[in-house]
Amino acid sequence: MKKSRNLFESFLYAISGLIYAFKTQRNIRIHFFIAIVVLIFSRYLNLTNFELLSVILSITLVITAEMINTAIEATIDLITRDYHPLARIAKNVAAGAVLITAINAVIVAYFVFFQKIQKVLF
Repeated sequence: MKKSRNLFESFLYAISGLIYAFKTQRNIRIHFFIAIVVLIFSRYLNLTNFELLSVILSITLVITAEMINTAIEATIDLITRDYHPLARIAKNVAAGAVLITAINAVIVAYFVFFQKIQKVLF
């Protein structure tokens, strides 16, 4: 892999990584779909700036964790195709990090949306 020559190329590499992850990783596509739905829903409920910031930060954390998980899995698959307990641990811990961020996002969503939804429905 060649070293990037300038900032523009660095952005292109980052965008290509995002596109690769989106095209090849089902969970990232699911997270993006849910993120779009949540952001549309957020607009409908007129969230405060702080609430919207909390939602966007949670979305960003989940997608970032998923992308790091993908990078770790790809690196391990590059290093070995054989079963190794440490490879399993690394993959499971990375997946666990995604789970933690997703749980955090659900908790944030509860605090941000629950009362607003109650007001709209009742």
